[in-house]
Amino acid sequence: MIELEGVPELVDPVMVAAFEGWNDAGDAASTAVAHLDREWKGEVFAALDAEDYYDFQVNRPTVWLDGGVRKITWPTTRLSVVRVGGEKPRDLVLVRGIEPSMRWRSFCNELLGFAHELGVELVVILGALLGDTPHTRPVPVSGVTSDPDLARTMDLEETKYEGPTGIVGILQEACTHAGVPAVSLWAAVPHYVSQPPNPKATLALLNRLEDLIDMRIPLGELPEDARAWQLGVDQLAAEDSEVAEYVQTLEEARDTAELPEASGEAIAREFERYLRRRDGGGPGSPPGSHATESGDPASYLRDGPGGRVRPPKPQRPEATDEATEDDTSDSSDSSEGDVSGASGATGSSGTKGTSRSSEASASETSDASDASDSESSGSESSGSAGSGSGSGSGSGSSDSGSSDSSED
Repeated sequence: MIELEGVPELVDPVMVAAFEGWNDAGDAASTAVAHLDREWKGEVFAALDAEDYYDFQVNRPTVWLDGGVRKITWPTTRLSVVRVGGEKPRDLVLVRGIEPSMRWRSFCNELLGFAHELGVELVVILGALLGDTPHTRPVPVSGVTSDPDLARTMDLEETKYEGPTGIVGILQEACTHAGVPAVSLWAAVPHYVSQPPNPKATLALLNRLEDLIDMRIPLGELPEDARAWQLGVDQLAAEDSEVAEYVQTLEEARDTAELPEASGEAIAREFERYLRRRDGGGPGSPPGSHATESGDPASYLRDGPGGRVRPPKPQRPEATDEATEDDTSDSSDSSEGDVSGASGATGSSGTKGTSRSSEASASETSDASDASDSESSGSESSGSAGSGSGSGSGSGSSDSGSSDSSED
C-alpha cells in the first residue's frame, strides 16, 4: 500500500501525465507537463524506483556537479502536486517521466495506486505524434478515450485504433480497467520538422487541456515562443523549393478538409477560451497575452552549437487521392495515439531519445473535425527521421511521416 505523507487533501484532483520517448514527438507532451510544474511551482512528493522500470543502457543516468560534488540523476518518473486557487479551485497531480523499458503493467499499477490514494477523479495523458500536417496551420489535437460514456459526456472520440502501442495507450487501458476515467490528448507534429522543442504543439496541448478541465492555464512565454518557432520554420522552408512545395500541398489538403468546419464547435471553443482569458479567473499570465514576433526565429531549430538544421526533405505521397484522404480524416480513429510510425526527434540536450509515434494519421486535421470511422490509409513504417541520443532515448523505433492513426 502506498503511504503519502505530507501531501495535503486535494480539491477535485486531476492527474496529468506525459512521458518522454516514443509518444512525445518534438518533446511537445513532456514540455507541456514541465510547463505546468514550473508555472504553478509543483512540489515533488514521489519518484518511482528507477531500477524497477528502466534499462540504464537505453536510458542512461547523468552525472552533474553540485558545488564541486559529483551527483547522479537516474532516469525515472516523478509525481508532483500543484495547488490551483481561483474561483474554481482544482488541484493537479503531475506525472512526468520517461517511457519505461520494462514491467509496464507494474508501472501503471503503481501510478494508479497513487491516483487512488489521492482521490484522482480524472487522468489526462498527453502525447504527440508525427503526421502530415503543415506547420503554418493550427496544430491538430485529438481527444480520445476508451470509455463510451466519457466520450459522450466530454465530446471525445472513442478510440478504435489497433496496432503497436506505447505507454500512453497502456496507461489509458489500465485506467479504464480500474474504473478511473481517462483521456488522451494527442498533438500532431509536422514530420518534416520534428526536432524538439516544438512550442507550438505544446501550446496546442495546453489549450486543449484548459478546455477539458475548465481551468485557466498560465501560458507565460509560450505564445511568443510558438510564433518565433513558426517564423524560423518558415525561413528554413523558403530555402528549399521542394519542402516549400510540399508544405503548400499539405496546406491545400488541410484547408479543403476544414471548409465544413468553419463554424460550430471549433469557433465556439475558441470564443469561450477568449472570454475566459479576458475575464481572468485564475493565476498566470495577464488576460489578452498574445504571440509576438520578437526573439530569434531560428533559435528553436538549432542543434547545439552547429547552427540551424535544415528539415529533412519529406517523401511525396505516392498517391494524391490517398494523401488527401489521410489529411481530411479526423484523428478520431487515429486515437490510440502511441503511433508506431513517428520518427524520433533528437533534443539538443541528448536526453529525449527516439520520439515517437506516428500511429496517428496525418489525418488529424483538427480536434473539432468530423471523425472518420475508418482507420487512416496511411501506412506505418519504421525508419528514423531523427535518432535519439543520450539518456532519454525511447523505444528505439521511429516512424516516417504519417501513420494510420493516433492511438490514445
